[in-house]
Amino acid sequence: MKSSAKCSRPRLAALAIVTSLLSACATVSSERVTGVCPPVVEYDDGFQTRAAEEVQALPEGAAINEMLSDYAVMREQALSCNGSPLTSG
Repeated sequence: MKSSAKCSRPRLAALAIVTSLLSACATVSSERVTGVCPPVVEYDDGFQTRAAEEVQALPEGAAINEMLSDYAVMREQALSCNGSPLTSG
């Protein structure tokens, strides 16, 4: 009597692959999420002045300057997403 174990291996492998692919598709949405905007913290003028003075005191080429530049871009994007007018600050 022949064993049928060899015949079922390709089917099991195909089933495992298809299940894996389908479960991966279920976790990723192709639709864009709308209506979810990050909050934007408001800073008063005194705090902004103090921050500007501290940034000016940093050494030339400080890494934090690049990070702050990135933050400014994200802040503008969040304000735009929230429908707030873009302000220079």
